[in-house]
Amino acid sequence: MNSRKKIIAGTLLTLLLAACSQEAEKPAATASNDAPKATTEAPKEAPKATAEDKLDSRFVTIATGGASGPYNIIATTMGEIYSEKYKANSKTQTTGASVENINLIDQGKAEMAFVMSDALNQAINGEAPFQKKIDSVKQIAVLYPNFVQIVTSQKSGIKTIEDLKGKRVAVGDQNSGVEVNARSLLNGHGITYDDLKVDYLGYAEAADALRAGRIDAAFLTSGLPNASLMELAQGFDLQLVTISPENIATIAQDKPYFMAMEIPTNTYGNAEAIPTAVIMNALVVNSKLSDDDVYKLTKTFFENLDRLQNSHQAVKDVSLEQAQKGMVAPVHPGAQKYYDEQNQQ
Repeated sequence: MNSRKKIIAGTLLTLLLAACSQEAEKPAATASNDAPKATTEAPKEAPKATAEDKLDSRFVTIATGGASGPYNIIATTMGEIYSEKYKANSKTQTTGASVENINLIDQGKAEMAFVMSDALNQAINGEAPFQKKIDSVKQIAVLYPNFVQIVTSQKSGIKTIEDLKGKRVAVGDQNSGVEVNARSLLNGHGITYDDLKVDYLGYAEAADALRAGRIDAAFLTSGLPNASLMELAQGFDLQLVTISPENIATIAQDKPYFMAMEIPTNTYGNAEAIPTAVIMNALVVNSKLSDDDVYKLTKTFFENLDRLQNSHQAVKDVSLEQAQKGMVAPVHPGAQKYYDEQNQQ
């Protein structure tokens, strides 16, 4: 029996090995209908950046003004927005403001700038302080009003612009927009620089000089509120100087960019609204920028007004409707394309 079992076991083992050998020699089974089929399609490429995401210009330098002024504060946020959306190298450049900004654009050193309408008017007409007509600057928009804020101390006895005669007065950086309108307003009241002791100081320097008693009064023309004046109002007997609306109306006959408005109550702790002059701000660009770039820059600016207002409350006075009114310089075709689209809606 033992030998018989061994024979049977050997036979079974032989048959099993033969079966395994035959199975191994079979060709690989084909995929069933239920199995996933291999694809021969090429892998899809990642979506490429569209033309809407790009600018022709690699740089968008925005010329502003003093580091603490609304121009620079607003433009810093603009630069962030343009960099995020278009991956462009967009940054601000602190300057002496309007006149310098226009010259920077004319020299090809800036693509965009904030300027006051009075300086822009003088530039396109070739009037002093400009040596020639500037045709390289085109306007994008009318922005918010710049308030002429003439500041002194309560103990100075200075109440109106006429009281500045014989005083030491800061009139802004030399050839800045502040200085340009300070000169115009003083001249409109029969006061020349010969009647004053003039200091050319920017916002922060003027505020420091007032606090230290080195000057009697200062012109700080900007949107409301001015950061330097907000700081000065802490612990300083700040007094705002009035300009008569009637006098402004007379001056505006020759210089139509001046309008009469009031600095609202409690802007700097003032108990009453202060009559003064305003000049509208303008957003301008280099005329060499392509129509497509300026269209995108304009569109993106207006689509982000909420974010810009969060950076400075002066932007609350900027609107698409008002931006097209009272332009001083020729509008850039790219901006006009955007306005035409909006006006058709």
